[in-house]
Amino acid sequence: LWRLGYCARLLKTNHFRTAASNTSFPAVWMLLAQHSGRIPGLFAVVKKNTLFTMPETVKDKTNPELYLPHPGVRGMTVLNREAFKRTLIVPALKVKKEIVHSVLKSLKQSVLQRPGLKRVVEDPEDEDSRFVILDPHKVPEFSLGESEQQVLKQLNVPPEVCKYHLELSYENFKSEEILRAVLPEGQEVTSGFSRVGHIAHLNLRDHQLPYRHLIGQVIMDKNPGVTCVVNKTNIIDSTYRNFEMEVLAGENNLVTKVKENNISYELDFSKVYWNPRLSTEHGRIVGLLRAGDVLFDVFAGVGPFAIPAARRKCRVFANDLNPDSYTWLLHNCKLNKVDTKVKAFNMDGRDFLRGPVREELSKELPLLRAGQETAFHVVMNLPALAVEFLDVFRHLLVGEPCSPAGLPTVHCYGFSKDSNPARDIQERAEAALGTSLAGRCSTFLVRNVAPNKEMLCLSFQIPADVLFKRPCPDEAKPASKRLCTSQDSSEEKVLS
Repeated sequence: LWRLGYCARLLKTNHFRTAASNTSFPAVWMLLAQHSGRIPGLFAVVKKNTLFTMPETVKDKTNPELYLPHPGVRGMTVLNREAFKRTLIVPALKVKKEIVHSVLKSLKQSVLQRPGLKRVVEDPEDEDSRFVILDPHKVPEFSLGESEQQVLKQLNVPPEVCKYHLELSYENFKSEEILRAVLPEGQEVTSGFSRVGHIAHLNLRDHQLPYRHLIGQVIMDKNPGVTCVVNKTNIIDSTYRNFEMEVLAGENNLVTKVKENNISYELDFSKVYWNPRLSTEHGRIVGLLRAGDVLFDVFAGVGPFAIPAARRKCRVFANDLNPDSYTWLLHNCKLNKVDTKVKAFNMDGRDFLRGPVREELSKELPLLRAGQETAFHVVMNLPALAVEFLDVFRHLLVGEPCSPAGLPTVHCYGFSKDSNPARDIQERAEAALGTSLAGRCSTFLVRNVAPNKEMLCLSFQIPADVLFKRPCPDEAKPASKRLCTSQDSSEEKVLS
């Protein structure tokens, strides 16, 4: 029921202009169809080290669980690769080696297509002949269909189907097949993970924890380039947005290199936040920027918004409270040769908005002229808390409002478990700003984080009556000026 509900939420995302990576209709259809039982399981990807023996004539029926590991591995917690060996019987045709290519071409729908397995093997008793291995699921009861027999007749190949003893080992099974065979029957199998350079990051469920080291080793074995597998051990609730993790397999090296949207980053995955699932969203926001625009990145992390914006010739002010994120942000700016275009700060988000952001806007907005195309963007990617920071924009600047075109655009991220997440995040933002955003904002559904939990981006131009505090009408009188100062001080205390 949960899976069907998740599929329904994927379909619903069209109402929020969801990112393409999360709303692919074919992907949703495949998921729905798989759970309705209308799409058969695909064959596994296998590798080398497959052994063959001599063929015999056979009339056996096809085993529906043909490509499963040996059943004796059920319940294994310490990986024993030798225990996965098993011998299968598959159909084969004996043909002369000079016509092997023609047979493969003519019977391509019936030939075994599992990657890593040889489709043609030598006949140890006849060097002029070869055995073409057929797919037992395509050749039911080891009997070729009428059309295949006609093809073989034209090629002067006897249509007799033989059986081949095919030995599969650990190397010949996919990670999903191995884990499904090991974990208790009926329990969910997790073979998916996030790839962060050489690190595979898992989020295991409680019932999988007894098998965590085996799962880590299998993931590392089956994914070239992965040399470290970690499991998150708590949610991201720390001040610095990182989480505790346990190394399940491989080297204990969590300093890694990643590439996103053709830009390279280096980071310590144990000390900073990085989510490869946000690549599309990073690209979407940066795609809104033009050369000469100004970007204020309030929770910048190691720079996935700031650095590509700087490469688009934008002026960037990037901040992060985490000192490790700040250090890696500086490092990545130098790595990508944009260190002269990014001003980096290690401050609390509120202090950053009331300090460098206020100072820059106070200086730049009065200079804007009619028709000037410079745009100001504020990115607030801290989904758990960012909405709570929006109150800082209330009367952040003093003076007469600038032209509407010069008002900064805020991209604020948040989580929602509400049945109407777009309405929920808008209402929370309106409460923080003290004004309505009806007709003045757009909501973008970024991704589904967990069952009934969505990540969204709310974009809006800060209304002039929110951003600007008009100066006191008569500042020439000292008493009035003292009154205005007193009001400002009281408002600052309230907002704090």
